[in-house]
Amino acid sequence: QVQLVESGGGSVQPGGSLRLSCAASGRILSIDVMGWYRQAPEKERELVASITRFGRTNIVDSVKGRFTISRDNAKNTVYLQMNSLKPEDTAVYYCSADRVIDFTQTRYLKIWGQGTLVTVSS
Repeated sequence: QVQLVESGGGSVQPGGSLRLSCAASGRILSIDVMGWYRQAPEKERELVASITRFGRTNIVDSVKGRFTISRDNAKNTVYLQMNSLKPEDTAVYYCSADRVIDFTQTRYLKIWGQGTLVTVSS
């Protein structure tokens, strides 16, 4: 069974920084894309950033220049560095892993983490 465990959320003042981490556990052979989504109160979940196993990144315009996504394939871990945080960045942030294959050749189309809350407030 493959699982994603996030860490690094918390409360920060506007202009501050946080770094989120998400580690995939299990006997993993490969993960195609890892990413971060967020869901603010009464809003739909939206993509924030994603990164392929080859390092190609996709970052949404609302966070471009402030957030950076990176990945350590050897550790099956993805990071989201968030700088210059704004109150509108407040949300539950979810890690995702797309097209995962484990050593039993079990394939997972998409796996979600449990979410970590980020609150930006003065």
